[in-house]
Amino acid sequence: MARMARPIRIEQAGGWYHVTARGNERRPIYRDNRDRRHFCALLAETVARFQVRLHAFVLMDNHYHLLVELTQPNLSRAMQWLNVSYSVWFNRRHGRSGHLFQGRFKSVAVDREAWGLGLSRYIHLNPVRLGKLGLSKTEQRRVRAGVAGRPDAAVVQERIRLLRRHRWSSYRAFIGLGRRPAWLTCDEVLGLGGGEAQERRGRYRDYVETAVREGLVKSPWEELKEQVVLGTQEFLAGLREKLAGDAREQRGVRRLKQAGLGPGDAVRAVEWVRGEKWETFRDRHGDGGRDMVFYLGRRVCAAKLDDLAQLAGVKEYATVAMAVKRFEARLRKTPTLRKQCGQAEEWLRNPENWGVT
Repeated sequence: MARMARPIRIEQAGGWYHVTARGNERRPIYRDNRDRRHFCALLAETVARFQVRLHAFVLMDNHYHLLVELTQPNLSRAMQWLNVSYSVWFNRRHGRSGHLFQGRFKSVAVDREAWGLGLSRYIHLNPVRLGKLGLSKTEQRRVRAGVAGRPDAAVVQERIRLLRRHRWSSYRAFIGLGRRPAWLTCDEVLGLGGGEAQERRGRYRDYVETAVREGLVKSPWEELKEQVVLGTQEFLAGLREKLAGDAREQRGVRRLKQAGLGPGDAVRAVEWVRGEKWETFRDRHGDGGRDMVFYLGRRVCAAKLDDLAQLAGVKEYATVAMAVKRFEARLRKTPTLRKQCGQAEEWLRNPENWGVT
């Protein structure tokens, strides 16, 4: 069976990273406050054991977000230790077995100057990003498009109340409502907001809560580059000169260093492994070739859903997203399909094949 390459990891001392992990099948990873307290204790040990700096965090019911800075290139080791340590404790406490988290943690290299402040706000706003408070993803898009009215004053008050009362976040420490734990660093992010030292907490509170009032926070992930970088083009160019990866990651690293792959490359890879042309299998009923193109287009080529939809003559990009999930389920159940897909992925990750027509 061909082994799927791991997601690219970009790890360097001094680098800032957004890290998140979600519960398997989106199930809760914290059932009560004892779970949350233990996770925070493990966070404290992670900071000490691996010499990382934690700049912001939030714990939600089924996932967490961290903004961390490395002093050594050891992000994978640190996050693996944290997730495994917590999973073992959680399973023992709740009498369960199996995976707690949905795969490996996800990480994004962050341009400190361009996104350190904005990303901390995004992390802190998680507790109030709720449909009942008018801050769902759909509602935020409506606000930015100018087609939603101003929120009711009572709704805004409830947003701010929940934000300030959420105990399992660094926000209270940032604005002076709660004690800052020794394992949390606030000053650097506060400094990114400018102003004199004594006024930075107030400035940060206004920066975050203005967004709560107006609902105009643009998702950082709309600016993501190469799926793993949040920053300017200059920041991305600098990273390309320093990338490294283990033996299974090297091909992905080489791809990031050079011109990006596109949807057409996914098509050529599937054509190669199947021995037939895209036009032949694209619309064939029950054929998995089209969905394999979608899957590889997203996983390896970082193609946008809209571009893949256009490639296949599909009207809605949501159809592509559903097809990718459907294909992932088939991969888990079908060894021959995993082998075929693995071969296509290997073809894509070989720079000698790029641009071949």
